[in-house]
Amino acid sequence: MKKLILFGFIALLTFTHAKMIDGIALIVEGEAVTTAEIRAVQKQARVSKAQAIDLLIQDRLQKAAMKDISISEDEIDTKISQIAAQNHISVPKMQKILKQKGTTWAKYRSNIREAMKKEKFYKEKVVATIAAPNDDELKIFYRNHKKEFVIPSSISMIEYSTPSKKTMEKFLRTKSTKGIKSRSVTKKTKELNPALLSMLLQTPSGAYTRPLNTGDKYVVYKIKSKKGKISMPFESAKGAVAARWRQQQQGKALKDYFAKMRTNADVQILR
Repeated sequence: MKKLILFGFIALLTFTHAKMIDGIALIVEGEAVTTAEIRAVQKQARVSKAQAIDLLIQDRLQKAAMKDISISEDEIDTKISQIAAQNHISVPKMQKILKQKGTTWAKYRSNIREAMKKEKFYKEKVVATIAAPNDDELKIFYRNHKKEFVIPSSISMIEYSTPSKKTMEKFLRTKSTKGIKSRSVTKKTKELNPALLSMLLQTPSGAYTRPLNTGDKYVVYKIKSKKGKISMPFESAKGAVAARWRQQQQGKALKDYFAKMRTNADVQILR
């Protein structure tokens, strides 16, 4: 996943330096790589010239691999609506915020399209090639990476609750506590159910969780602090272990995919 993020970073640099007058260093599958791009990646990613060239070659190979992937306008609309909902704002409000930041709506939609193409490529070409692990594989991975599954022993939070979904949605938008009950709570992580624990661990200090429907009310937590350290037993950490295992395997699969693609790629070194 980190490589995909880095590819996005490289694409931004490529756009930034597109108008610079500079020599073409190499051509990958018909796409030029300039010396200006190489220097920019060297500087920003703090890598050697050889490493910068390698990253740029992979960037061009990814573009070639994604050329047949299409994303419809309806898919983009759905994705944008999801992003707006996750941020508790309307799409018109999102448009206004982007305009204030100097980003046109057309450019934002174009960025969303590219991100969705990369995600689709990743799922179809990389994730689909990875077989699901069995318990023995996960236990071995857990033993070899036990230090990665140390979590805070307690989490201090403010709990906000209301029986009204609309009131909770308004609270998340405006932070108005009208109609909202609040209390400070501290939870020991070993006593939390895995789903809630995972959500709280992923929420940074000072941030709010998504609303939880507990049956008779809606609950949101604001994380105040996370303290102490405790090792998660395998059964409690199993979900996190599987996620970390998949992340490692996906990174390897992505590397292997581009290594195979590069073997047959048309790469012309000009300088």
